[in-house]
Amino acid sequence: MSMRSLAAAVLACGLALPAQAAVTDQAANGFTLENSQWVPAKPDVAWDALLAVGRWWPKDHTWWGEASRLSIEPRAGGCFCEIDGTRQAQHMTVVFAEPGKLLRLSGALGPLQGMGLSGTMEWRLSEENGGTRITLWYRAGGYTPDDLRALAAVVDRVQGQQLTGLAEYLRKTP
Repeated sequence: MSMRSLAAAVLACGLALPAQAAVTDQAANGFTLENSQWVPAKPDVAWDALLAVGRWWPKDHTWWGEASRLSIEPRAGGCFCEIDGTRQAQHMTVVFAEPGKLLRLSGALGPLQGMGLSGTMEWRLSEENGGTRITLWYRAGGYTPDDLRALAAVVDRVQGQQLTGLAEYLRKTP
C-alpha cells in the first residue's frame, strides 16, 4: 500500500479531526509533533489520569474498539498494552518514568507499527498557574520506501485527539 493510499484509508476511517498538535519538523524519513494544553489539576493528579489511559483514550484509536482494555505500566520496561483475552497488542514500551513529571515511551502507534517504523513519545507535565501544562511530544521515523511527510498531518490530528481526550478527562474530574 502506498503512503498516499494509507493516509487516505486512515482519513476515510474517520480518524481525521481538527488539528491539535503541531508538526514541528518533517522529512521523507520521519517527523516530530508537539502540542500542549493547560489543565486545572496538579501534576500528580494529571499523572494519575495519564495512567488511567482506558478512561480517556479515544476508543476508535484502539485495535478492538474498547479503550478500557488499554493500560500503562509506569516503570522501565513497562507496557502500554491493549489486552482483549488472547488478542493482545503492545503499543509502546515505557523507557522512562518520573511520576508527576515525565513519561517516555518507545514504539510506533497504529499503522506506523505495521510499517516497521519506530517512535518516541513523551508526556511532559509541568506545574503552571495552579494547574499543569501537559505537553505531548512524538517523533517517528525509519526506513520506508514512501515519503513519511504524507503521514505527518494524519498522525498530527490523532495526537491532538489523544491529548484533548486527557485534557477533557482532567477538566471533568473533580
